[in-house]
Amino acid sequence: MGQDALVTLWLLLAAVAVNLPWLSDRLLLVRSAGAAGKPTWLRWLEWLLLAVLVTAAGLASEWKATGEHHPQDWEFYVVAICLSLVAAMPGFVYRYQWLPLASRRTRGL
Repeated sequence: MGQDALVTLWLLLAAVAVNLPWLSDRLLLVRSAGAAGKPTWLRWLEWLLLAVLVTAAGLASEWKATGEHHPQDWEFYVVAICLSLVAAMPGFVYRYQWLPLASRRTRGL
């Protein structure tokens, strides 16, 4: 597998990871949230945790591949968080726009 294929696979896995909080009703993707469901603030916290884990795994793979870590300034991390926000948009739209619209249509409103 070439390096281009690995980068593509990495980006796809990162996009899936940051969408998981909105696609899953489980707390931290492990435990059931119960009948009340998962609150919005917890979904945002899970998103932030997964975004940080994806970034940390990327830095670890850089260290493993090259034997060193290229120093980054704060701008790199701000851009990484912004890209994670953009990548999480489909899950957010699904949870807060598409599901309510679909439930109204099934109720006949």
